[in-house]
Amino acid sequence: MAKTNFQYEKRQRELEKKKKADEKAKRKLEAKTTPGGEDNEAPDEDDAEEAKPE
Repeated sequence: MAKTNFQYEKRQRELEKKKKADEKAKRKLEAKTTPGGEDNEAPDEDDAEEAKPE
């Protein structure tokens, strides 16, 4: 009977953990930048009215 390659299995588990951790970090970064990010912030209606010349 063939022996199980434990090193291969361990490496595959480590790669899967790293992949999941990277995806989680990416989601956290996107969530952090998207809702309150200055780049995506639209001007308020009050600010738009103040900017209008009379």
